[in-house]
Amino acid sequence: MKVQIIGGSGTGKSTLAKYISEKENIKWIDTDYYLWKDDSFLENHPIDKRIEMYNRDIISNDSYIASGSVFMWLPEGFSNRDLLVFLSLDEEIRMKRLRKREFERNSRMWLDENKEYTNNFLEWCKTYWEEKDKNMAGTYSEQAYQMKISNSPVLKLDATKPLDELYAEIRRSVRKEKC
Repeated sequence: MKVQIIGGSGTGKSTLAKYISEKENIKWIDTDYYLWKDDSFLENHPIDKRIEMYNRDIISNDSYIASGSVFMWLPEGFSNRDLLVFLSLDEEIRMKRLRKREFERNSRMWLDENKEYTNNFLEWCKTYWEEKDKNMAGTYSEQAYQMKISNSPVLKLDATKPLDELYAEIRRSVRKEKC
């Protein structure tokens, strides 16, 4: 099984990938690991280091579940996957999850014009559906383009479903494609 999960920040990509990794006993590749030097999410790895880390994971794992994307810095990344999964989630639920996560990380926050707590990351997350440039990483435009050009089948899932149901749908799709 070689599956990549994409979707907006806060849709549950990492949670689902970790769940599948444990069920299947396969490598979970969290693409944030390639991008960020540590949990502070303040400093990026240089692109050559990201590519080195990615290549090491791909070469050493016959199966994997990847959460996130490498498309903007390695467009051919995960080209050996069996399935590309797109997770979507109601925007209000997604932003609520993200605010909670930012509070838990003790991120610096302020009140926006709607009296909601925000920060630079959350302001960027608000542009997920609005941004129309497919070259803007982490946006629906960029991910829609990935789905359009994908060599592997694409499965679109509603992230409000329970993890076991999402996992079952992914398993069915991967089995179907391998037949």
